[in-house]
Parts: sequence; structure tokens; C-alpha cells
Amino acid sequence: MKAVFLDRDGVINRAVVKNGRPYPPSSLDELEILPGVKAALESLHKAGYLLIVVTNQPDVARGKASKATVDEIHQYMMASFPLDKILSCFHDDADQCNCRKPKPGALLNAAEEYKLDLSACYMIGDRWRDIESGVSAGCKTIFLDYGYSEKQPNSLDFRVRSLSEATNIILGENPC
Repeated sequence: MKAVFLDRDGVINRAVVKNGRPYPPSSLDELEILPGVKAALESLHKAGYLLIVVTNQPDVARGKASKATVDEIHQYMMASFPLDKILSCFHDDADQCNCRKPKPGALLNAAEEYKLDLSACYMIGDRWRDIESGVSAGCKTIFLDYGYSEKQPNSLDFRVRSLSEATNIILGENPC
């Protein structure tokens, strides 16, 4: 079985960029789905990929966002797109948990649950943490490069500007 792991903010929805750094939307009203996302997800799903969102949401641990708000955004996404699962890490870096990217724990747990061949899976993200998580798990990685003012990934397989472009790469490498 194969999957596409997707970061949430910056991949499915527009990240709120402040001082060159991306942040999650603070409410469902602030959520803006990026152009082409629905069609890209439908194409990947139709091609037989499980679609699993893997997102760090440390603002919950930091007291800047409520779990209820994050859950509301996720319920909207699950109802709107052919997503199979959304995995959220609510911890902060200091917690040293295994599910917080750049660690691969969330991807490894999903691989076990769904019997995934991680070498046939992709991790798509817009931050170095996403890409490092995918590399550590043994996935192919696709970096959505928005030119953020922060650390860049050390290694990656593909660099693109949109989820649509990433989908074309995946489907081009693995035609149905």
C-alpha cells in the first residue's frame, strides 16, 4: 500500500506568513485553501494513494490556539477532501515527542497501521521539518519552496511551487 503524507499549513491551506515565517490560521474563518488543492488530492486518491495529513500544531501546547479550533479545521478538511486521516502533534519542541516533525514517528505509526511501503510513499511539505521527517521515514520528499526566512531542508528529492506540481511529479513517476 502507498500513501502521500501532506503537511497541512502551506500545502493544503495558505500559511499566514509573518516576518518571513509561516504560521497556521487562527480560525476556520481565516482558513484559505490553496488553488488546485482539491483537484490534486482527488487525482492522487483516484490513483490509489492514501492521503494522510501530518501536521505539527504546537500553538495548542503554547496556549495560542485551542484544540477545538484545530479540530474544527480538520473536520472541515475531512469533509471537503478525500483525506484518509489527519495526524496532529500538539507538542512543542521541548516535549521531545516522537510524533513531532522532524522526527518520523507519525509517519512510522501510519505505516504500521496501514501496512505502507514507505519507499513507495511521498512526504510533501513546505518546511525543513516536513522534509527531514520524510527522509528519516524512508519516503520520497517533495519540498514546496515558498522562500521562507528560515532553515532550508538538507536533502530532498523534488522542489516545487505547488501541490499541483507535486501531484504531476508523483503521477508521472507512478502512472496508473
